[in-house]
Amino acid sequence: MTQAHILIVEDDPDISEPLAGFLRGNGFTISVAERAEAADEVLAHDDVDLVLLDVMLPGEDGLTLCRRLRAAGGPRIIMVTALSEPTDKVAGLELGADDYVSKPFDLGELLARIRAVLRRGPIADEEPRRPGAEPVLRFSGFAFHPHRRFLRSPAGVRIPLTGAETDLLLVFCQNARKVLSREELIKLTRGEGFAISTRSIDLLVSRLRRKLAGDDPLADPIRTVRADGYAFHPEVVGE
Repeated sequence: MTQAHILIVEDDPDISEPLAGFLRGNGFTISVAERAEAADEVLAHDDVDLVLLDVMLPGEDGLTLCRRLRAAGGPRIIMVTALSEPTDKVAGLELGADDYVSKPFDLGELLARIRAVLRRGPIADEEPRRPGAEPVLRFSGFAFHPHRRFLRSPAGVRIPLTGAETDLLLVFCQNARKVLSREELIKLTRGEGFAISTRSIDLLVSRLRRKLAGDDPLADPIRTVRADGYAFHPEVVGE
């Protein structure tokens, strides 16, 4: 089985060196870059499956690099940073990160997060659908491609989704017309023990709503159930 290649983008060697050793000991191929420019060089020459990306980098910061990588359809990304406010976490996820781990972190937890993200597979470029390819979920005129992380609007417009938005919409589609509490949404989208606040879920729902309904509240497919959570009310049909 081919070893997954992880790129650690971290300017503090006291963090990157022991982390690299730990991950190599768990069967991964590891590269380390201290700045965005060095990360670009690695990505240009090697196939990288996942980037562990610090936010506070010298020069180009991690959030800007995250945006660039996702726009180019780059590898999976886990933000690893000392910024721990819910709005900071949501900002990273909204820019396309697949997960977010706060410093100081437990190595065992980080390893579990890495394996969970890698199980999602690579981010595929859009291509014509083939027999046996990923399912397409349809609702209210939208076509949702969860593996390729985008929506096709009723007007045919392609709407890109971040990893967090994709996970949330997929959970809604799989549980259409059910009321899900904020705690259930955290568990279903991020897994057991994920340190994200219910306020972060509210912010993420708000961002997803804007992509689904724009400024038209009548077109909003997500209903807020006071004191209980959210319900996705359209009928969902899979192909």
